[in-house]
Amino acid sequence: MERVPMTKKGAEELKQLLAYLKGEKRHQIVSTIESARAHGDLSENAEYHAAKEEQGMNEGRITDIEDKLARAHVIDPATIKAEKVVFGATVELIDVNKGTEVTYQIVGVDEADIEKGMVSITSPIARAMIGKEEGDLAVVQAPGGEREFEIQAIEYV
Repeated sequence: MERVPMTKKGAEELKQLLAYLKGEKRHQIVSTIESARAHGDLSENAEYHAAKEEQGMNEGRITDIEDKLARAHVIDPATIKAEKVVFGATVELIDVNKGTEVTYQIVGVDEADIEKGMVSITSPIARAMIGKEEGDLAVVQAPGGEREFEIQAIEYV
């Protein structure tokens, strides 16, 4: 069983989602199935079949999340004391090519959300930053060509 890094916040969010899927969502689906059964013949009951399909998808999602949590190596970035960029770091960068400032946090694969500034540990930009210190250049091999980022600040929060 391969351990997968995940931030403490990411693990808590997955646990909340799991609780919702096992509780409220399951109850909603069961109610929908019961309501559809009341309409009679199940062989031609589209509502019933749709609800059963939704139930299967929900159970699959529950199993997937339980597996992710079981394999998670939960790391609290606030406990990390490092001068270099490692998992959990929030890094302030300057895009040398554009002259713009961006901030990314390096998180687990399941937590990544570029819109929120959270990049996966396996992403090209995270791999380029790992092991670097403030003032270093991180060179990223992007689909549009090589990009350079100067590391301005590293925080663990």
